[in-house]
Amino acid sequence: MRTRLFPKNERGTANHGWLQANFSFSFGPYYNPDMAQFGMLRVLNDDTIAAGMGFGTHPHDNMEIITIPLEGGLTHRDSMGNQATVSFGEVQVMSAGTGIQHSEMNASATERAKTLQLWIFPERQGVTPRYDQKGFDLEGNRNRLVTIVTPQDKNDGNALWIHQQAFLHLGLFDNDAPLTYDIKIPGNGIYLFLIEGALEINGETINERDAYGAVEFESLPIKIIKPSKILIIEVPMQFNDSYGN
Repeated sequence: MRTRLFPKNERGTANHGWLQANFSFSFGPYYNPDMAQFGMLRVLNDDTIAAGMGFGTHPHDNMEIITIPLEGGLTHRDSMGNQATVSFGEVQVMSAGTGIQHSEMNASATERAKTLQLWIFPERQGVTPRYDQKGFDLEGNRNRLVTIVTPQDKNDGNALWIHQQAFLHLGLFDNDAPLTYDIKIPGNGIYLFLIEGALEINGETINERDAYGAVEFESLPIKIIKPSKILIIEVPMQFNDSYGN
């Protein structure tokens, strides 16, 4: 097993007034050749968006985009005719494929919104664009990982799906709750992003907004030090810039 801790204070940042952004990987004004991506995971942005503000209409193509509201919600409009608000407790996926334009605006005129947005390279280019969203009950499944995204060919209807052999899980865990992550597809790696709380993995402490990467393993024990909210992203490692491969 090879592992790496990604401290939160090493992330890139941007302050646009209406947008406070933290970049786990090179994005926009932040460039770090050592942090271009983690396998097929290209973007993990941790954004705070002011009331009534957001991202105007802009294009994407050939990317699987996942949005996870942590507070408030975003109103989505796109060139396929979709219009929906994705709120706390829900997850949104969008396959940009051959090309799509969309906007994402804070759904509230009075309260801020906090979101995580991830971009994952698709396993094939030129797919038909698509949009979906779904709610998940984390509190009702406390101390268990809830699968929120799977590959299309491994989807059982209980999670969203994307065009990649990747899995995303969210979970709320109490102090000392047992947790072990078993890799789903041999050769994949995981990028664990700690939204809240504190963990210990292989003797290293992971604090709120830190991340932890692991490759070349089958099973990973995780010790919960403080009540925690955890995002685990399992992705193929064809691209592995974080480890210099």
